[in-house]
Amino acid sequence: MSLTRRTLVRSTALLSLGLVAGCLGDGGSNGGADDTDDTPDLPGDTTTDPAGGTRPTGTGGPGIVLTNVDAAPDLPIEPTVEVSEDVATDDHPPQLRVTLTNTSDQVVEVGEGRAIFFQYVSDDSRELIFLPAGETYPADPGCWRLDEPIAVTEEYRVESFDPGESRSKLVDLYGAAKQEGEEESCLPVGEFRFETTMTVGSLSGGDDERTSTKWGFSLSLE
Repeated sequence: MSLTRRTLVRSTALLSLGLVAGCLGDGGSNGGADDTDDTPDLPGDTTTDPAGGTRPTGTGGPGIVLTNVDAAPDLPIEPTVEVSEDVATDDHPPQLRVTLTNTSDQVVEVGEGRAIFFQYVSDDSRELIFLPAGETYPADPGCWRLDEPIAVTEEYRVESFDPGESRSKLVDLYGAAKQEGEEESCLPVGEFRFETTMTVGSLSGGDDERTSTKWGFSLSLE
């Protein structure tokens, strides 16, 4: 499928959501809290998750499980995904590692450079969003629900891969910012589908020199 300039403009516009990422400071993710409880947990003791589920006390949560991953697309770039941090804690949200590998013997250009690693990509229901790891975002540690929307600059980036090169990036899973009037909650439980478009070919080339396809995965939070 060819990618027209009009499609490129539309795809970049979808990335604009509200607050420019990367301008939120370098503060720690745990907020400096030190809530020590010396009372031992009783067997089977549980705590209620703000999203409505339950989990064993002291284990954090919810946990993330990949339930389905699409087959590799018919492109010279092969994507894979794996769980890096499987449970939300006060120190970090759930986290995935996305890896792209150039399976050809030629240099390959692929875009959009952030979305191909699922950075700033939301699930189909817009309940969750993946953000680049290692940054500070407006969310309470342990809850990981954004207090404010996140946006990125409207531009189309292209990543260049040498023959045989693999490149990985970590993305953290956050709850999307709630709209006014919606009930407050942390990470929701359930199954969620994430999908992105990968386009191989330089922007300087014609439409017939670019190939696009969708690729994604489903995950469960429980």
